[in-house]
Amino acid sequence: MPIRIHLDNIMSKKKVSLNELSQKVGITLSNLSIIKNEKSKAIRLSTLEALCRALNCQPGDIMEFVEEDK
Repeated sequence: MPIRIHLDNIMSKKKVSLNELSQKVGITLSNLSIIKNEKSKAIRLSTLEALCRALNCQPGDIMEFVEEDK
């Protein structure tokens, strides 16, 4: 998938656990884990906004478009 999720990196830099972030954002641990492990097919803008607020970052810090080799 050409969209990479860097949530794990940001969480480690900010020293925030998955459990703590789940509570701050208001989504379940399993759903947050799915996003973090790049298994998600979509992410709601409200969830992205909540992640950015909780981690004090921009959407581009969390997601990145990477061109696939053809």
